[in-house]
Amino acid sequence: MRKLVLLVCMAALFVIAPVKSHAGIIPGYESPSGQIGFYPISNEVSFYKNVDDSGVDRGRTLQIVSINSFKLLTSFNFEFTGDFNFDLTPGLDKDHYIELSIVKPVTNFVSLNVQRVISTFEPEPVNQFGLRLVF
Repeated sequence: MRKLVLLVCMAALFVIAPVKSHAGIIPGYESPSGQIGFYPISNEVSFYKNVDDSGVDRGRTLQIVSINSFKLLTSFNFEFTGDFNFDLTPGLDKDHYIELSIVKPVTNFVSLNVQRVISTFEPEPVNQFGLRLVF
């Protein structure tokens, strides 16, 4: 189920705005009517080597962060954050953390936020609802 949610979210990015990217940069798109659009904000992939304070190797992390603005009659942001850890020290399990968010700006300073957190740290996915202050 977790892999299905991830696959659907990533596929949605390419179905809604089927445009070619150039030199690793995802271009924005807006329909001629102005009612449908896709505007990339930040799309990053990072690789980390993890070391604790005493210098012990704690494995590696692949982190994906994708923040994009969509317009479908109204504008909102879709945010995906995923941390995938692997090659951990013997005895520790591989773990991951995935956060999917939909953010609806209300004013320039306040947004409504709905997010779903899927991780190996919690036995069940967690839904979060809240306000986001922009400063």
